[in-house]
Amino acid sequence: MCGIAGIFGNKSSRESLEMMLKTQKHRGPDNTGLWINENIAIGHNRLSIIDLSSDADQPFLDNSNRYVLSYNGEIYNYVELREQLESFYDFKTNSDSEVLLAAFIKWGKECLSKLNGMFSFVIYDCISKKIFAARDRFGVKPFYYCRDENNFYFASEIKTLHSVGIEKTPNDKVWANYMVYGSYGMPNETFWKNIEQLPGGHYLELDNKSFSIKKWYSFEEEIKKYKITSYVETKKEYTRLLKDSIKLRFRADVNVGFNVSGGLDSSVLLAFVNLNEGKSNINAFTFYTGNTDYDELPWVEEMISITNNPLKKVLLSTEGIENKIDEISNFQDEPYGGIPTIAYAQLFKEARDNNVKVLLDGQGMDEQWAGYDYYTKKNDSLIQGVSKSPFRPNVLSKNFLKLSKKPVYRQPFDDDLLNLQYRDLFFTKIPRALRFNDRVSMAASTELREPFLDYRLVEFAFAQPINYKINNNVQKFMLREIVSDYLSDNITYAPKRPLQTPQREWLGNELSSYVDKNLSKLIYSKYAKWFDINDLKEEWSKYKDGDNESSFHIWQWISLSNLLID
Repeated sequence: MCGIAGIFGNKSSRESLEMMLKTQKHRGPDNTGLWINENIAIGHNRLSIIDLSSDADQPFLDNSNRYVLSYNGEIYNYVELREQLESFYDFKTNSDSEVLLAAFIKWGKECLSKLNGMFSFVIYDCISKKIFAARDRFGVKPFYYCRDENNFYFASEIKTLHSVGIEKTPNDKVWANYMVYGSYGMPNETFWKNIEQLPGGHYLELDNKSFSIKKWYSFEEEIKKYKITSYVETKKEYTRLLKDSIKLRFRADVNVGFNVSGGLDSSVLLAFVNLNEGKSNINAFTFYTGNTDYDELPWVEEMISITNNPLKKVLLSTEGIENKIDEISNFQDEPYGGIPTIAYAQLFKEARDNNVKVLLDGQGMDEQWAGYDYYTKKNDSLIQGVSKSPFRPNVLSKNFLKLSKKPVYRQPFDDDLLNLQYRDLFFTKIPRALRFNDRVSMAASTELREPFLDYRLVEFAFAQPINYKINNNVQKFMLREIVSDYLSDNITYAPKRPLQTPQREWLGNELSSYVDKNLSKLIYSKYAKWFDINDLKEEWSKYKDGDNESSFHIWQWISLSNLLID
């Protein structure tokens, strides 16, 4: 887990590259590496996880010095790939980075389909003077870039690109869609003009004459390869894949822990982590707020009582939270998910303070096993557990409202439920959660691993019949059946709880002056033209008076103020 950065073109220089790497040093404080040649500068911030020696520092050159790699992520099956490559390549390190580079040298772009991991990387060919860059299937690791007539800039974070003079100008359309529809942009978009992201499952190629982006991972095609088997056989096979996925993600030369909440997905993670020999003593991390209406601590403690993992409980209170909101806004570069993300950030800080450098997390089960309530209601909602729209387009000016256009997502399947799952995997839920999670984990210089997003698990579960996912109105049905062999029915069949923090109450009470401050900044800024100020003030008054089923619109205004107004 690291940071990558570089410039290809006539503006490449040591000074610019050093500025980029300094800006994202939190992503990899263990080593800062630079490789500079004519018209190209490639850099790397290293967070040492596998092969902690300096021999594995990056940018990494192959034995012939032809290829230069800067890579962010982990290739979990690097041990197996290395065995296939040992007769072809003379390895000098025990790193997964060198395995990735050797795989590219042997198989070219076809190596991508052999990788089980999270990654974004750049490889420069010193002979052809060509760049090849790729991003993992679901876009777990980020890759941002900016192109002008003579230069190509790339980095792991948006602020890194801004640090070398790329203007911080809002992409009005993306902001409008965020305010009206809650969209965080399409897979190639960002909230900033002239800065794009390489979509998950895509690669790009670039030289002095051409630039192209192509899709290398077709989820919808992969799904066709799966054949339906009996319920018993399907349950057995998914359990096998789940065990293997978690086992692979323990490959590290540093301490590993895991995050846990009171939900089913964390229960699965807890149960299967402890099936690995010697893992029952690894640290679990959870947060609580002291508000029993939201805290999941009783469920967490019940779960932990079964396995006896050491549990680190992190209290999130309103004390100092205003500074934390501003701080995480700076790390995120774009709007993020609210106070639950702040709580999540505290877990990574606590882990790092406890000498835990890698954390496992339970993201991805709802999307593959149809766990959200709107899957059964068959609507196009994006938010779990609300009956009233969380958006307030009525506070926007007519001109700004005209910029918005409801996002249209591909629907490659005949079944509506599958299309909703597909949307959440590739356009809405997972992309935004992965971005939030990457930034808060890297802010604490820790690595986050998502075992449930192993592509084998996602494809296999997605391809199963609907009644394996939802049976007698019980969602994530087979998953619950699997975990029931390890945990109590109270945990296994607990309903999904969509709210984790008292954000609604805090914004209207303890943090109301903070909201007032941000609204004042907004009202007296050039972005006031985006709003009907009277309607904005009225909505805020209604919220404070108790119209607070959803706080998302309040959080949107805070996000805009933090990110756009100095």
